[in-house]
Amino acid sequence: MTEEEKYRSEARAKILKALAHPSRMFIVEKIKKKPHCVCELAEMIGIDQSTTSKHLSILKSAGIIEDRKEGTTVYYSLRCACVMDFIGCIENVIKMNLERDLIFMKGKK
Repeated sequence: MTEEEKYRSEARAKILKALAHPSRMFIVEKIKKKPHCVCELAEMIGIDQSTTSKHLSILKSAGIIEDRKEGTTVYYSLRCACVMDFIGCIENVIKMNLERDLIFMKGKK
């Protein structure tokens, strides 16, 4: 593996790791529609604001989201909307796995 390949693989893994948590996936889903502040997201998820802030920090560090200040409130939005294409691909894999499992279960009867 070359240094460039190693760097690219590590950068990709960082992004995937940032998305690899149910709360962070939920946050990405919610902010794709409109920007939200920490307090709104914490309430929707059902966790405290400090934990929500940690999730947002991980997503921001990976370059998935960005923030903007309005007065004393910080709003978070998707930095790169194409991440939703990847999430759509994940949904397709889930659907294909369910279909495969249903076919397998029918064959066992």
